[in-house]
Amino acid sequence: MFEGVLPAIITPFKEDGELDEEGLRGNIEFFGDAGVSGIVPCGTTGESATLTFEEHNRVVEVAVDSSKVPVVAGTGSNNTREAVELTRHAEDAGADAALLITPYYNKPNDRGMEAHFRTVAESCEIPLILYNVPSRTGINLKPELVAELAKIGNVVGIKEASGNLSQVSRIIELTQDEEFFVLSGDDVLTIPIVALGGRGVISVVADVAPRKMVAMVDAIFRGDLETARKIHYSLSPLAEALFLETNPIPVKAATGMIGLSAGPLRLPLAPMSEKNEKRLKEAVDLLGEFR
Repeated sequence: MFEGVLPAIITPFKEDGELDEEGLRGNIEFFGDAGVSGIVPCGTTGESATLTFEEHNRVVEVAVDSSKVPVVAGTGSNNTREAVELTRHAEDAGADAALLITPYYNKPNDRGMEAHFRTVAESCEIPLILYNVPSRTGINLKPELVAELAKIGNVVGIKEASGNLSQVSRIIELTQDEEFFVLSGDDVLTIPIVALGGRGVISVVADVAPRKMVAMVDAIFRGDLETARKIHYSLSPLAEALFLETNPIPVKAATGMIGLSAGPLRLPLAPMSEKNEKRLKEAVDLLGEFR
């Protein structure tokens, strides 16, 4: 369940801005058929910050009901009580694990972060995956604190998106005696992170090219670095284009380009510029039919 490629899926909306449940089910079916190891709804890519509590819970319910593969539900918040409530709901809905981002904006000290994650962990039995993305949250989950949190029974792993390979290496080193894993949170760093001992990737690129991402990670696990590198570089134009503007602006446009349900963004996110959209379309077209 926690090895391989897990797309961080978008949340499709109808033209009136309401949740598109039918479109969400169709997208989830597409990913299941592509051979991914799991899906991650209600993360940053799923516009979780602009979902109401009711919508957030409904997306998790639809994902659990529709998915052929395990569901890792985003349930993090900068409000510990909200994180507890969202995580308990995901557990009750039948999600296989929950993804917990570090408390953004508040910028707690290490004691506050440890207490936050312990409180959520003690409120449920579902496996919890930490999520470290300092570029968005303004705070870094240090390796020593990760190692301490890894001792908690249901804290099973971390999505590492710091972009710091030294930090990733240190986390793996400090947790090697625990039942704990690292997943890449940066598509372009998937190969080196897996080479260091990581187990896979929670991926934005896999929203558009799931089969290629699965083939790349499978090649790494086989030790076929030549094939993995070849696929990596074939995906590089797409990986770059998907971050021309703030995620998930480009990936939502790209999923629409390949025929998946997407719909509009929710404010304050706005559509990408025509210049960047053209570059994105060129990158998507390069993929051909095997995506």
